[in-house]
Amino acid sequence: MRRNTELGLILLGALITSSLYVLASLGSTASIPVDIVPFLVVVLGLLGVAHVVTRRLAPAADGMLLPLAGLLNGIGYVFIARLNEDLAALQATWVAVGIGAYVGTLVVVRRTRDLERYRYTFMLVGIVLLLLPLVPGIGRTVQGARIWVGIGPISFQPGEFAKIILAIFFASYLVEKRELLSMATHRFGPLMLPDLKHFGPVLLAWGASLLVMTAQRDLGSSLLFFSLFVVMLWIATERASYMAVSAALFSMGAFVAWHLFAHVRVRTGIWIDPWTDISGQGFQVVQATFALAWGGIAGTGPGLGNPDRIPAVTTDFIFAAIGEELGLLGATAVLAAFLLMVGAGLRIAMRADTPFDKLLAAGLTGILGLQSFIIIGGVIRLVPLTGITLPFVSYGGSSLVANYVLLALLMRISDATTVTR
Repeated sequence: MRRNTELGLILLGALITSSLYVLASLGSTASIPVDIVPFLVVVLGLLGVAHVVTRRLAPAADGMLLPLAGLLNGIGYVFIARLNEDLAALQATWVAVGIGAYVGTLVVVRRTRDLERYRYTFMLVGIVLLLLPLVPGIGRTVQGARIWVGIGPISFQPGEFAKIILAIFFASYLVEKRELLSMATHRFGPLMLPDLKHFGPVLLAWGASLLVMTAQRDLGSSLLFFSLFVVMLWIATERASYMAVSAALFSMGAFVAWHLFAHVRVRTGIWIDPWTDISGQGFQVVQATFALAWGGIAGTGPGLGNPDRIPAVTTDFIFAAIGEELGLLGATAVLAAFLLMVGAGLRIAMRADTPFDKLLAAGLTGILGLQSFIIIGGVIRLVPLTGITLPFVSYGGSSLVANYVLLALLMRISDATTVTR
């Protein structure tokens, strides 16, 4: 039954994506795209492969996650194709690789609980991936952030995979230590805290996030890694004091970084008032603000706006392009799709049978929700702008492949839970 529902939703998502593709072409060139039939075949073919594999390998998994991911991926592809045909060709390749990673994960990981045994291997791999861009010779600096690695003709962002690997480590570690971390033995002002020696993981996560913020100049990933660990710590221990202490630690670290590093002050200044330097450092944010304003309620129409004037629009600011051409209604639909995905992920976490599966599902869902919030919040100036991608929507091979792996792990947990019940 779930798989039939999933198939129906996939067909509906393919219809929406294809219609949007035709409208965007009519809006920009006044003609129906000549490749609409191959486009529809490729979209349905890739999602069909993912659906058939899910039907065979995880038949009892949640039926909403895959169609929602496909819909977001399709909307993102249409806007990338409308803005840059060369990037669209590359993105199509990455979609195929992402679906391959989704299938490969379901084939290799038959029980997520087996991952729990390799916690320190995952920790080591995650830290290595996180620090890999700092290695001379292979690290690459792109648009001010040193988050890329180039080995021969291959370039990728290891941080996109590190976040999933570290989520597996955090889940395994917290399952083992949660009782020790839950015991409050010391009073610190109004807060009751556990033994200070158990704060080691919090301090380690704090130091790693500051290292990413300062050495790699990547504010978004810094906030994402730290928030992920704190959220998982809070879920494992049910102690709000960790949230308070962690927020204080991150605020203190951010304040010190603001004083010591110019790029942190620049990002903060752009966030507070981009209008003082409209043609310079604030240009990108101001143009995104204009795009959202011009979009209004219903948008200018697919292919009829001018989002190409926004720098890095296919990566960091694709939400502004959606807001301009689809308006508040279209942007709200994208937000609703993310909320539905997060809701489905949390439902999987609540129903999971083992503590490890509960924490891992919550952590993976946290990555999806936090990353979406951080980049959309940056576009609408709710939080300082960061350089992370909008999951499944933005252009980017590393991000797309990593998010399909994340999706496969959630599907595996959901299938195991339903079969057990």
